[in-house]
Amino acid sequence: MTEKLFYRDAYQTEFTTKLVKADQDEGGHPYVVLEETAFYPTGGGQPHDTGSLNNVRVIDVEEVEGEIRHYVTLPIEEASTVNGVVDWSRRFDHMQQHTGQHILSAIMQDEFDMATVSFHLGKDTVSIDLDVESLSEETLHKVEQRVNEVIRENRSIEAKWMTVDEANQYPLRKSLSVDEAVRLVIIPDIDYNGCGGTHPRSTGEVQMIKVLGWTRQKRNVRLEFVCGNRVLEQLEKKHSVLSGIKTQMKRPEEELEHEVSSLIKESKAKDKQLAEQTAQLLDYEARDLAASPQETGEVSIVQRVFENRTIKTLQDLGKKIVEQTPNGIVVLVSEQEEQLQFVLAQGSDVSGNMKEAAQQAIPLIEAKGGGKPGFVQGGGTKALKAEEFANRLKEAALETMK
Repeated sequence: MTEKLFYRDAYQTEFTTKLVKADQDEGGHPYVVLEETAFYPTGGGQPHDTGSLNNVRVIDVEEVEGEIRHYVTLPIEEASTVNGVVDWSRRFDHMQQHTGQHILSAIMQDEFDMATVSFHLGKDTVSIDLDVESLSEETLHKVEQRVNEVIRENRSIEAKWMTVDEANQYPLRKSLSVDEAVRLVIIPDIDYNGCGGTHPRSTGEVQMIKVLGWTRQKRNVRLEFVCGNRVLEQLEKKHSVLSGIKTQMKRPEEELEHEVSSLIKESKAKDKQLAEQTAQLLDYEARDLAASPQETGEVSIVQRVFENRTIKTLQDLGKKIVEQTPNGIVVLVSEQEEQLQFVLAQGSDVSGNMKEAAQQAIPLIEAKGGGKPGFVQGGGTKALKAEEFANRLKEAALETMK
């Protein structure tokens, strides 16, 4: 089995070793197995390391059937020795986030009686799922303060291998599920946890933690946070956004929330006013169209072709017209840049079936449509000119009345 150098020293980023195996998986992705490695494979909620082997990029590291596979961008030629370099910035980031999670979970359980049921270390943020239904802002504030206090105390962190019986002599965070030797990560008086991840020598190297918020996840709460350098990255992102807003609004930072809230209210009011005015215009348009049908007789035909009208507008307009023409058939077609959209409707006194009529006509433009016998809508290609397709819809509608 490959010797795991990251357990001996999580700070080791360079090593030289022997190549044991060079192969590819079922998907044709090349990988190598080494006699020893400093590359951490994905596991325990912590992502894999990246770096290089003989200057070939390592993009994934997985433990498969007892062997640690280093997936590389190019096959590595047979060689007596392999030089490995681990990406330290990624490794240290994972050490900060994972250790911050240990402290956070310990504080949540011991001081707030909230147990962690799962952990996920993502690319930008970290999260834990807690066995609770909700979290208050007061609790979040207290937790964040307490975790940062532990970080600033710069407590030592020790990871050591021992038997299960020896491990059970400690106040473990959760019971062990293995019978063989276990690796215990110890933060004195804070956390005693069986863990295979990489961790720094002291809590001070975590630097800080920032709780970002929480969401409901079925029966649990998902708490999102960042540690160390990621706090600075989050701060930089938010500062950049605020700076952009201040440039546009010319307001002090502390007034931006009120200003944005006011703008949103104004925008909603204007949207509502615009919707009401649009509805009024459609009312007037519907009256005009209903008053001047294309054909009159036992059945009035209101037919019109538009440009760039949305299907929603066609539907609203069609409903308003049939309300005013109970003995009428309404054919509305809108020509878009790459398609035709239509509404076909009938008044309450008409005995036809617009759904059947549409099914006869829509194959002409490879369209899809749906609705009820009295009102259908749909859209398709521009295989026919808009006016010609409108005529076909009208003819099909009249056929269903015979």
